[in-house]
Amino acid sequence: MSKRRLTHKQLRQTKQNQRKRVEHASKSSTHSTQSETLGPAQFGIVTSNFGQNLVVQDEQHHSHRCNVRQNLGSVVCGDEVVWHQLATEEGIVTAIRPRRSLLERPVHRGDAKPVAANIDQVLIVTAPVPSLQKTLIDRYLVASEIAGINAVILVNKIDLLSAKELDALKGQIETYQDLGYSVLYFSAKSGVGSKELVQILKSKNSVLAGQSGVGKSSTIKFLLPDQEIQIGELADRLNLGKHTTTTSQLFHLEHGGAIIDSPGVRDFGLWQYPKEKILWGFKEFRDVLGMCKYRNCTHHHEPGCKLREKAESGELSAERYQSLLKILTQVNL
Repeated sequence: MSKRRLTHKQLRQTKQNQRKRVEHASKSSTHSTQSETLGPAQFGIVTSNFGQNLVVQDEQHHSHRCNVRQNLGSVVCGDEVVWHQLATEEGIVTAIRPRRSLLERPVHRGDAKPVAANIDQVLIVTAPVPSLQKTLIDRYLVASEIAGINAVILVNKIDLLSAKELDALKGQIETYQDLGYSVLYFSAKSGVGSKELVQILKSKNSVLAGQSGVGKSSTIKFLLPDQEIQIGELADRLNLGKHTTTTSQLFHLEHGGAIIDSPGVRDFGLWQYPKEKILWGFKEFRDVLGMCKYRNCTHHHEPGCKLREKAESGELSAERYQSLLKILTQVNL
């Protein structure tokens, strides 16, 4: 059964209630108890999402199993929350503090599911195996641009390539470097590129995103080789079941910052965004927008389309232009 969607009035009321709870927790230096069963208000950060349960890390870096108060909406890794200890030794999250940033992915047409909150950068992980999906990279870049989050392209599994094959792969990725995106070539197996990766992650909150099988989890294991055992122990200790059911997981890094491992996807649609935002998400196209002959130009076949003309002349990437058309067609815009 699908969840009942809240009305705009209910959403406004929920946000007002959350704001009041956050303000109350901030003003109360003693975190006074609200009732015999509901403990003091505390601040914490969500580090795991196990289906209907969360793991919240408190200000002393202790982990607690928590449920979520109804009508809060989706609570995701990286969320800073207000929570209370219950008499049952579990906790309950009662409010989400304002988010600095939010990465979302579509789940149904018109609907979006938060992936990670309060992040500084998205590492778009790709690899020659299973295959290099440039259209998927473009989709993540568009979502990152719209969210105002810095994007880095991490090409994993380069140990599988010969020198000639690696050069060919770099030729395919060169377009993104020309656009100003950082590109890192890495191997979680051999460690090539690890110093550069650590530097990129240092003191930032990052999320790994990409299709299934590109090596997001193996990258986490390379950075934190002992962490997998700790995840399993945590799940057992908090009675959360197998950690493979986790939709996402936040890890603190040795040199500061944190990294979130998000679930792999086969595709990453952009259905929730209007055409104007998708166009704006291709940052090299922005200067051309509004220059077409027709105001409602689809940028596909109309005469006087400046975007198509510049792509055909080589001033703009023809491949990125075709990627845009494919996205617009699939979202029926």
